Amino acid sequence: MKGFWQIIKEYVLPYKGFVGLNILFNTLGVIASLLSLILIGPFLQVLFGSQEILTDPVPWTLSKDALSHNFNYLIGQQIQDYGSQKALLLVSLLIIIMFFLKTANVFLANYFMAPIRNGVVRDIRNKLYVKMLNLPLSFFSEERKGDIMARVTQDVQEIEWSVMASLEKFFRDPINILVFLIGLLLISPMLTLFVLILLPVSAIIIGQIGKNLRKTSTKGQEQMGGLMSMLEETISGLRIIKAFNAQDKMEQGFSDKNEQYTKTMNQITRKRYLASPLSEFMGAIVIVVLLSFGGNMVLNGSSPLGAASFMAYIAIFSQLMTPAKSFSTAFYHIQKGLASFDRVDEILKVDKLIKNIEKPIAINSFQSLIEYKNITFSYEEKPVLKDVSLSIKKGQTVALVGKSGSGKSTFVDLLPRFYDVNNGEILVDNVNIKELNINQLRKLQGYVHQEAILFNDSFAANIAFGLDKTDNDRLWEAAKAARADDFIRDSPDGMNWIIGDRGGKLSGGQKQRISIARALYANPEILILDEATSSLDTESEREVQQALKELMKNRTTLIVAHRLSTIIQADQIVVFKDGRIVEQGTHQQLIDKKGEYLSLYQEINEKEN
Repeated sequence: MKGFWQIIKEYVLPYKGFVGLNILFNTLGVIASLLSLILIGPFLQVLFGSQEILTDPVPWTLSKDALSHNFNYLIGQQIQDYGSQKALLLVSLLIIIMFFLKTANVFLANYFMAPIRNGVVRDIRNKLYVKMLNLPLSFFSEERKGDIMARVTQDVQEIEWSVMASLEKFFRDPINILVFLIGLLLISPMLTLFVLILLPVSAIIIGQIGKNLRKTSTKGQEQMGGLMSMLEETISGLRIIKAFNAQDKMEQGFSDKNEQYTKTMNQITRKRYLASPLSEFMGAIVIVVLLSFGGNMVLNGSSPLGAASFMAYIAIFSQLMTPAKSFSTAFYHIQKGLASFDRVDEILKVDKLIKNIEKPIAINSFQSLIEYKNITFSYEEKPVLKDVSLSIKKGQTVALVGKSGSGKSTFVDLLPRFYDVNNGEILVDNVNIKELNINQLRKLQGYVHQEAILFNDSFAANIAFGLDKTDNDRLWEAAKAARADDFIRDSPDGMNWIIGDRGGKLSGGQKQRISIARALYANPEILILDEATSSLDTESEREVQQALKELMKNRTTLIVAHRLSTIIQADQIVVFKDGRIVEQGTHQQLIDKKGEYLSLYQEINEKEN
């Protein structure tokens, strides 16, 4: 139950005001319920004419004898003054009042439980989303996207259904059990001691089965993560699946995973179904043993209880079994929910955050120089960059070339701190970027990736992405410079037209030009182009190249390039091979050198021609 107490401490305690009100009204409700059941004894005594007529009251105290004596005195006076029927009516009225108070307090307790239950789930979702936003990209390259989505959706939903739905029972049922036990103790300490010996035995049996349920639930949630991963891959790769006639293979793979998940869920569901009948059966055993034991005590006169008091005792005990059963069922549900919380908590506890130091240095402009000094970087244990050094002056255009997997994209991703270097340092104007304010550092940079990453929103929202305020004139200026204004005007709603999931309503060239317009609108001093034209057809590339020329004016630019047009005009060309820089210089210098660059250049030239 460690995870449950963690939920209470981290997520429930901030709502301590509502928790206090919930506990207060639960307590008042159970006291009213207990009093209504205690009144069964006097009700039966009046009904069967065995009510003792007392002539004098005793001083009111909190002792059982004083309360019982004075209440019997009041009932006796009613019988003497108005007769048994009127006394019976009075007791009945008192029972109705007590039940009304009970139900009213139960409603108020649940009323104040609602903001706790829903607020905790909201807080977990928010915390999880914020954590995901701040995790480095390396985390998502190591984990399956579908599994992460399953944790954010399915697991959080399971926490709501299992843990939070049972939370009200954990606040209410212990109070019920405690108050009813106090009532039982007041009526008969000996019988109650007997009950306290029997109940823990059933609790231990139920608890052992609940622990096993949590292990099975963890397995089920992991399998659901696998299903979500396959679903995400299928949606993303549907074009390829159809092109290669792989529908049957994918269908079989999904069916196999789904079958495994179904079998696991059958185990979980059966174990959950076991909770209610098992607790009911254990409760029945306890009641039968209690009836036999207590009944013998009443019959042979070894107990001070009369028949009516014993019936009241059994009535109260039967009400004790209801919260005990509910509590055990809640325990089952919580075990399943905690398996989901464990998976969510794994993400929340990831300590790979790239964040500001305690007092970061402010940076509002780029003055002179970017320096990579002896940097080394690895994905887990796989080295990607090995002792790389490079200086980039303000205003320079630097092209990074090399075969796939040589480390070019990783090299540029280190500058905005998408990842942090393992060794070495990156300096901007002689300051280590780890000491700079991350948001301000990234604000200096514009990023255009080979995959145009757009969002299911309007043109305007995508171009002004990340900025609080939009300027309509600037939006159109950026769109015009990016050669995107024509197709924006031709769209049904202009700048306000929704472009679809990932910009699905646009062509590849159009999407890339919106990405360039976004970078133009942000007006960065440092520009990163990661193979920005590699996936385009010739005509689209021509349009995008014109937009890129506009974007690169008066900016320091790093280009990861596969096309000759983006290489030849660079101030400096840097050649990567196996995670190292093997050559650097201008186009002509590297051609004259007749080394690695010449081979790459000839290879690219052959492909383009």
